[in-house]
Amino acid sequence: MIDIFVERDFASPLTPERVRREALAAQDLHRVAWQGSLLARDGLRLVCHFRAPDAEGTRIGLRQAGADISRLWAGTVHEASGAAGAPGNVLVVRAFTAAVELAAIQAIEDAGAACLQNHRVRFLRTFFSLDRRRMLCLYRAPDAESVRIAQRQAGMPLEAAWAFHRVSPPTSTSAASTPVS
Repeated sequence: MIDIFVERDFASPLTPERVRREALAAQDLHRVAWQGSLLARDGLRLVCHFRAPDAEGTRIGLRQAGADISRLWAGTVHEASGAAGAPGNVLVVRAFTAAVELAAIQAIEDAGAACLQNHRVRFLRTFFSLDRRRMLCLYRAPDAESVRIAQRQAGMPLEAAWAFHRVSPPTSTSAASTPVS
């Protein structure tokens, strides 16, 4: 199984209920397992995380479910030490014109750790594309602006940063969205 990520933008805000309904419909096709989604607080941006046997089956399944798959990519998940399962609330998008090494980006972040600490920003996890040209990083912070400032001061590449709510697959005890503040 591999990790698949789909990034989408919308003209009208989505609700967590709609995200859940569409993600669950997609997972019924081609053995795609929805891991969760990050919905921007304004409802206009979304990142969905799936696990599947391959990217092509995921493309087919999501296309059949009516999803825009123009920004679908396979990647890896990297947890910060001591952060497993910790809830995040701000997503940072990084794009690179050429392939990068994860260790090189991590070294920049490590060198700027004081900047993050000064703004109460805690790195939690990274989703890193297999082509090494795309990266999504999750942070726990007071707000998205704190993350933007800390990232700039640390010299980190930054395409966008936005606050999100996590939308989780239903469990046997609850099907509710878990807002993270």
